[in-house]
Amino acid sequence: MSSPHIIRWGILATGGIAQTFTKDLLVDPATRDVSDVKHTVVAAASSSSVDRAKKFLEDCGAPSSAAAYGSYKELAADKNIDIIYVATPHSHHYQNAMLCLEAGKHVLCEKAFTVNAAQTKKLVEVAKMNRLFLMEAVWTRYFPMSLQIRKMIESGALGTVHRVIADLSFNQNVEEAWGTEHRMVNLDLAGGALLDLGIYPLTWVFQCLYHTLPKHQRKAPSVVSSIEKYSKTGADEKTSMLLTFPSAPSDPTGSHTAHGIALTNFRVATDVDGHGSANPAIRIQGTKGEIMVDHPAYRPTRYRVVLKGEGGGKSDIKEHDCPIPGGHGMFWEADEAARCVRDGKMESEGLDWEESIVIMETMDEVLRQGGVTYPYKISTTDYPVEL
Repeated sequence: MSSPHIIRWGILATGGIAQTFTKDLLVDPATRDVSDVKHTVVAAASSSSVDRAKKFLEDCGAPSSAAAYGSYKELAADKNIDIIYVATPHSHHYQNAMLCLEAGKHVLCEKAFTVNAAQTKKLVEVAKMNRLFLMEAVWTRYFPMSLQIRKMIESGALGTVHRVIADLSFNQNVEEAWGTEHRMVNLDLAGGALLDLGIYPLTWVFQCLYHTLPKHQRKAPSVVSSIEKYSKTGADEKTSMLLTFPSAPSDPTGSHTAHGIALTNFRVATDVDGHGSANPAIRIQGTKGEIMVDHPAYRPTRYRVVLKGEGGGKSDIKEHDCPIPGGHGMFWEADEAARCVRDGKMESEGLDWEESIVIMETMDEVLRQGGVTYPYKISTTDYPVEL
């Protein structure tokens, strides 16, 4: 057996999601039956201090040789790094990812990719020009569960898939919990339910109704949406989307559309009591049956398949448990990025540039319909801009 290909990571930012991702990088790949790639962390950077970067590396259990930097520019210039994981708030993704691409680094950038589609298109342009790998870190797409479900849809096991309903909502006392400065509601940080939570319902809608189609059939959906704004900041706190896709997966007639209903809300919860009593969070409905995925939409570990009974008989129900071995589950997207870099690919087939752009354009339209706008400095494609 050949040795695994080792990918050297740099971590840009030191917040909670960066720590979760970094710890997952350091989980032994054998625990998830992966032997072809392996990850190592060679550096991390904090925008505030070297000491914070050092503590981050220590807390994550990174190798003692890993370098700590007090600026993102130093990280991007480190010649020992193959790929940089960008884990800042999405308001900063464009500027930070562009810094890394301009420095010749491959990039895995947290979702939502950017604040708008124009920024995503510009990043893609630069990645393509420099022949660099660039991927939006929609980790849920790379779960074995997601792959299994997409294969079922593509095989026709559900018949023609006409509708997907997906929700990710949390019941918060927004005023008390977040006030006006918290990133979830702060327009200066691209706050709001859509970009932070809504990307997950949209992920399920798109991976089921768009990605499962042959590439030549994939077309952007039409969008009808409704937004209620948080009165203290103007960020969206309640967003409902109805997407109509021109083609339905596994449709032998080629005559049907498909509807995707994506919901996100700060005031009510998908999982009312926090114990799974109100499942499912996602319903994928076809003419032969449906798949129901349990909450949470971002990290589900269980789904069931309910097929129509023959001759009007009782449904055949199959339960599927999909435990996450030895970590949080972010290692699967890292494995995908590592293989793409190893193989000289610039984009992932699991979520290519074209699909990321279509999803960003969909969110642009939702925000436009709801009258939500973000400050120029985080929306512009100008680079560099000090944030």
